[in-house]
Amino acid sequence: MRIGVIGCGKIASAAVRGIAADGHQIIVSERSAVHANALSESFANVRIADNQGVVDASDVIFLGLMAGTAPDILGALAFREGQRIITFMAGASLSAADAMVRPARAVAIMMPFPGIAEGGTPVMMQGDETLVRDLFGARNSIFPLKTAEELAAYLCAQAVLSPAARMVQDAAGWLGERVSDKVQAEAFLRVLVTSNLSAMTSAALLEALNTPGGYNQRLRQHMEAAGMPDALRDGLDALA
Repeated sequence: MRIGVIGCGKIASAAVRGIAADGHQIIVSERSAVHANALSESFANVRIADNQGVVDASDVIFLGLMAGTAPDILGALAFREGQRIITFMAGASLSAADAMVRPARAVAIMMPFPGIAEGGTPVMMQGDETLVRDLFGARNSIFPLKTAEELAAYLCAQAVLSPAARMVQDAAGWLGERVSDKVQAEAFLRVLVTSNLSAMTSAALLEALNTPGGYNQRLRQHMEAAGMPDALRDGLDALA
């Protein structure tokens, strides 16, 4: 495909890295020059242009802009019929993005994580599932959503990643004070969490770790008594 990227920040750059080896011709905007330059230096099929140059050379366009600045930036550009837009903008719905790019059409909204650069990451999306799968489905897990409301709920729930990472970091810090190899300590905990949660549902894992009087049960019960479940639900409700 001929793919353009307007707004080449960390997430859009990661998305490009994830597909750059697939034979596409990719052109990225000169905004966020550090990322744009790094991509063009790393991949022979990636080049840089101004925003209108990106639009003119592309059939599929990724929008990696901030929702607040997008109307002014996109309003200055001349899109054409037949162009398909995939938006990464969390603060603008698919319909809102579509209104900004006419006569092109915003056909999908997706929320990549940085891991999309290497693959193996979940991709939540709404809209043209076939296009998103064609681009990213070979290396990642695509989670299609039916409505903007579903996407909004997923966006809130995915925020559990940061507190989960903080919990692993804190446990790794505690462990690192008691062992000789701090780096290995954190690596062990990361593999422990990711491998077990990828192998079974959370409910099944909780049941498997619910040995009466066991370490996992005792720590979980301590955290529950300290209010962890209520704090999590209250935080998600506040985001929603």
